[in-house]
Amino acid sequence: MMTSSREPIDLILVTGPSGAGRTTAIHVLEDAGYEVIDNLPLSLMARLLDGGLDRPLALGIDIRNRDFSVDAMLSLAAKVRADPTYAAKLLYLDCDEATLVARFSETRRRHPLAPEEDAELGVARELSILAGVADHADTVIETTGFTVHDLKDEVLRWFGHGQRRLAVSVQSFSYKRGVPRGLDLVFDVRFLSNPHWVPALRAGTGRDDDVQAHVIADPRFVDFYDRLQGLILSLLPAYREEGRAHLAIGFGCTGGRHRSVAVTEMLTQTLAHQGWQVSKRHRELDRRAAGSTIGSGEAGRGESAV
Repeated sequence: MMTSSREPIDLILVTGPSGAGRTTAIHVLEDAGYEVIDNLPLSLMARLLDGGLDRPLALGIDIRNRDFSVDAMLSLAAKVRADPTYAAKLLYLDCDEATLVARFSETRRRHPLAPEEDAELGVARELSILAGVADHADTVIETTGFTVHDLKDEVLRWFGHGQRRLAVSVQSFSYKRGVPRGLDLVFDVRFLSNPHWVPALRAGTGRDDDVQAHVIADPRFVDFYDRLQGLILSLLPAYREEGRAHLAIGFGCTGGRHRSVAVTEMLTQTLAHQGWQVSKRHRELDRRAAGSTIGSGEAGRGESAV
């Protein structure tokens, strides 16, 4: 492989069992500025890398690759790690066996190692082949219980450095279902007046004007929100200067329907008005509306698929 005085080029080898989210991870990396090549025969990869790269590259590797073997994959990983041309990492998407089987059952896809048999057999065979690979990985992302949004956020946390701007995501959640994975900053807003106890507001959400008005009317809200937006707006430039590509902020309340949603909506609007690249997500509302699951799009690309 050629050497260079330039900064090393980011190179990510993405692997893991079918259904664990490899396809979605590849697409997220592509959106983050990586050149992406999926399922290139392993025998051709050395020729590709010997040609030199001028931008970050992500290579998808799994059992569908022609001439795939664990030894060949780990040998490739060792070779590129040792080459100063690249800043190479092996990313392993992991998932428990029961969840993988459930994902194949939900999507009615055939497992590549059991095209004429039950997906359970294919999952077991593949996990047996890949046993121990995670031990050699630089980064392991456990996707059991993840939605497609969770995986996108986690991939960006680890590998989003190629993005030009700091991307901020703000999300609401219910403490009853636990704190979402991958949040950088978490705020508990259960101290605010709860619209749930107002019969006329109970069926609404924090997206509604009357629910937001109720939250804002809490005597503690103005001081809280002034301090909150001041803190966030002072931190974002520092995170950007540090080289962060993504920052996840979460607001939790009891049910994840009123107070946390309202504050998420308000902060998202504030950050957008200040010129920040910001997205929002309401975990509990999204779960009820969409029911997105990982693994449903290994054969295609879509918001509901990993």
